[in-house]
Amino acid sequence: MKAPMVILALFAFSSVVMAQEGTIKTQGQQAPIEQYSYATHLDVAKVMSEEPVPDICGVVPMRMTYQDSNGKQHVLKYEIMGSGCSNG
Repeated sequence: MKAPMVILALFAFSSVVMAQEGTIKTQGQQAPIEQYSYATHLDVAKVMSEEPVPDICGVVPMRMTYQDSNGKQHVLKYEIMGSGCSNG
């Protein structure tokens, strides 16, 4: 439950547009790539894979593959701020 909360917090830094793009293969099936928007209901039971956050200062596209509570796989496309903006 922690991962979805972190992801939602990261979305606050990005602007996203609702759309659907392409497909990606998951377990031999074509799963549509879902574009995140603030209206998207996320039912994340298990994160299968997610891309590492690039060390870039700016908005970057990301993808996460997850299973919902019914075991169906989804691919979610979203945008976040890269990790290269900190003045540490």
